[in-house]
Amino acid sequence: MDTLNKILIVDDDRDIRSLLADYLDNNGYATVTAGEGNAMWAALQEHQIDLVVLDLNLPGDDGLTLCRTLRSKSSLPVIMLTARGEPLDRILGLEMGADDYLPKPFEPRELLARVRSVLRRTQSSHHNQHGEALQKLKFAGWALDMTARHLLSPEGMIVSLSGAEFRMLSIFLDHPNRILNRDQLLNMTHGRDADPFDRSIDIQISRLRQKLREDARSPQIIKTVRNGGYVLAVTVTTEPDA
Repeated sequence: MDTLNKILIVDDDRDIRSLLADYLDNNGYATVTAGEGNAMWAALQEHQIDLVVLDLNLPGDDGLTLCRTLRSKSSLPVIMLTARGEPLDRILGLEMGADDYLPKPFEPRELLARVRSVLRRTQSSHHNQHGEALQKLKFAGWALDMTARHLLSPEGMIVSLSGAEFRMLSIFLDHPNRILNRDQLLNMTHGRDADPFDRSIDIQISRLRQKLREDARSPQIIKTVRNGGYVLAVTVTTEPDA
């Protein structure tokens, strides 16, 4: 399946673009490169892209702006490259909707591992765990459309989700009224690539609560369990797609 995946590499450094493209090409992927935002949008129009590797520091619109705009239109997975690797850069990248991040400098084989991991998680989330037809999962007046991969508000308005947010909400809906601790959530979303010090779980849950219009001080859908983790504290029902 890897040979079917096309990766868009967006970086203003031509040497880095060439290095990463050659490495990914040699490991079973097809690659497209772009040096800035306009070229990125053109590539997305021209090619069927499966994942974007996006540098934070770009001329014109920076990586955070591009990621935020892309996320408002699509759930296409994004791996953000940050020059300094500072916690603030990583947190901002995740808040803008990136699925993963990698601080520079890095070994190409580390990026390859991240690409494989993100694609594996993204592709597996397209399929229902029980092999059933894709469906809508309803909870507390909301609905998660498993086909379109977006959230529907009680008023029927579409709320876009990043790939990471979609996976996180899917996990909660698959385990209603069950306490899930951070380690379990990390393993379910990142598998063996999970970093025990990764704070992305808390960031994603915070962003999900915002999109679900939760009161941060007293959430009613995704509740925090002291010294336990998190729990989806509502009933979930299914509705097969027509």
